[in-house]
Amino acid sequence: MTDLTLYSMPTSGNSYKVRLLLALLGRPYRHIGMEYESPALEDAHATGKLPLKKLPVLELPDGTRIPESNAILCYLADGTDWLPADPVKRAQTLAWMFWEQNQHEGVIAVRAALIFYVSRKHLATPERMYELLDRGHDLLGQMETRLADHDWIATDRPTVADISLYAYTHSSGEKGGFDMTRFPAINRWIERVAALPGYVKLTDIPA
Repeated sequence: MTDLTLYSMPTSGNSYKVRLLLALLGRPYRHIGMEYESPALEDAHATGKLPLKKLPVLELPDGTRIPESNAILCYLADGTDWLPADPVKRAQTLAWMFWEQNQHEGVIAVRAALIFYVSRKHLATPERMYELLDRGHDLLGQMETRLADHDWIATDRPTVADISLYAYTHSSGEKGGFDMTRFPAINRWIERVAALPGYVKLTDIPA
């Protein structure tokens, strides 16, 4: 029985994080897709379905709505191996997730968005795009350093930190124009995530 409803943006990495974890957990859910600047998204804003005015939002059976992709990941992963019970390992996992939103997402995802969304192309000045490219390579370098001698981002097994960072990193070359040949350890990690049982792609949108 489906007891969860996910409001998500099909092309968004933040929304993809949640769809990916739900698939890896084998949790059924109802999917309501709302693309950027669509009437459905405008209606969701107008009717208060988005508590923090952004997607994704997970709606529970009692009507409670949880916003923010990484908060949703932690909610869904609680009590599973995806969110460590050990306080230190949990803190290490959360640290990478905070870093993802505070540093990584605002560069890797933003550069891709300036390329992808027509309404944002006027913001894609050569100076801005170069700045994002340079900063993005630095951030990916931090991940590369970690993954050079570790299979997973935060601990010795996959956690929600991997899901959080995978969402935008795996398409950063194709969508953001970052030179992924510089980062062999990241590329191997991307392959490991894609090999996890239950894995779904960004383009695998529930009916």
